[in-house]
Amino acid sequence: MCLILFAYQSHPHYPLLVAANRDEFYARPTAPMAYWEDIPELLAGRDLQAGGTWLGITRSGRFAAITNYRDPRSVLPNAPSRGHLVSDFLKSRESGRVYLERLLPRGSDYNGFNLLLGDGKELLYYSNQNGALQTLQPGIYGLSNHLLNTPWPKVERGRRKLAALLEKGDLPSTEDLLALLQDRTRAADEALPNTGVSLAQERIYSPLFIESPDYGTRSSTILRVDQQGKVTVTEKTWDDGSLREFQLQWLY
Repeated sequence: MCLILFAYQSHPHYPLLVAANRDEFYARPTAPMAYWEDIPELLAGRDLQAGGTWLGITRSGRFAAITNYRDPRSVLPNAPSRGHLVSDFLKSRESGRVYLERLLPRGSDYNGFNLLLGDGKELLYYSNQNGALQTLQPGIYGLSNHLLNTPWPKVERGRRKLAALLEKGDLPSTEDLLALLQDRTRAADEALPNTGVSLAQERIYSPLFIESPDYGTRSSTILRVDQQGKVTVTEKTWDDGSLREFQLQWLY
């Protein structure tokens, strides 16, 4: 993923609400969200080039998602795939805390990443760019290609819009959340971050929804979890315009 907006313990009936965009090169082969044949309890899309995923859940109450940390000056050409950090956690039976504690000593083996993990008891955040494992408290968060809640224009705009939808009282509709994720507003040049790419690229990357000739938002995912552990996941694939919805019951 390249943008994850989420509300944690911030709605009276829905302890977790996630709205996320996956940005990727259009040519990278990808399978849409589905239950994996080799791991039937795992629901996720799949990167067909490296085999991992960017966001997924399981029937046993596990959730994970990842974003890349953008710093082209520090890229490791032979680093392992970051998508396996998501799928390996979802396949495991370890708590999120134990999984991350095992990951800490080898976090620097990977290119920059931000990892969210939920195991039904707590929601955790870890980035290999600052080395800190953080237990998340109730709130509305935004995560793009820097650290959690870094005030990039797209992150701040997304958090404000998600907060405004939640303030209406009812759970935001799928249409409202997809409309939020389709926001193509570009930031002013003076507000753009300097991440080591050209100004032209920073402009392209600045909206919530990214479009360019070879790279952009490939899919949007909406995930809702209610107080009884009922999960609804909706994925919109922009490559072909298809919409998929899944419902399951978490068994903690």
